[in-house]
Amino acid sequence: MTSKKVIELFYDVVSPYSWLGFEVMCRYRKVWNIELKLRPAYLAGIMQGAGNKPPGLVPNKFMYMTKDLHRLSEYFDVPLQPPSDPFEAMFQKGTLAAMRFVVAVQEREVGGDEQVEKVSRELWRRIWSEDKDITQPASLSEAAMKAGLSDSEIKEVLKLCTTKDIKDKLRSTTEDALNYGAFGFPMLVCHINGKPEMFFGSDRFELMAHCIGEKWIGPKPDKQAAKL
Repeated sequence: MTSKKVIELFYDVVSPYSWLGFEVMCRYRKVWNIELKLRPAYLAGIMQGAGNKPPGLVPNKFMYMTKDLHRLSEYFDVPLQPPSDPFEAMFQKGTLAAMRFVVAVQEREVGGDEQVEKVSRELWRRIWSEDKDITQPASLSEAAMKAGLSDSEIKEVLKLCTTKDIKDKLRSTTEDALNYGAFGFPMLVCHINGKPEMFFGSDRFELMAHCIGEKWIGPKPDKQAAKL
């Protein structure tokens, strides 16, 4: 039996392109022979560490991004809808609390990433579909509740996400991404024959499939496979 290829997905819920990459990889987890490892990290730390400038700080890039996201939403079948003030959502409020919350969910989860997958999705949905806050404990709790966590689990996660261990874990994962060469998200690291290969963005899936010996059949593989 062929062993599964390991793919690490580094992401931050502030990034709409990360949402696209996240959904595609979750869909392909059942199509390709892969083990998907979710690596929630902190995009602001990546930008600072890599000396990169967010596209929102370049006016022409920001204008293009809003149009681009509309097209991508339809193509990838992800309900992207830019918030009323994208600049505030992406750069002024930040996602430090939210990403610590996601890491805390992952740290307490046993037997896989089912809960962290659902919580991450609900946080993306709040920002990039419903134009809602993700900075306050009540907001994080609401997202977790929709993801299926119980009241007691949510209280435990809220307490856990303020601890040094979780803060250190998020910092460590962000540093791991930088060590791989990250300069933005989403970033996928495919481990091929013991060697890590990095792919940036939500538009490299076809190339990534070629490199890992799999087949890209579009952003919605279940629907595409039904046509074959």
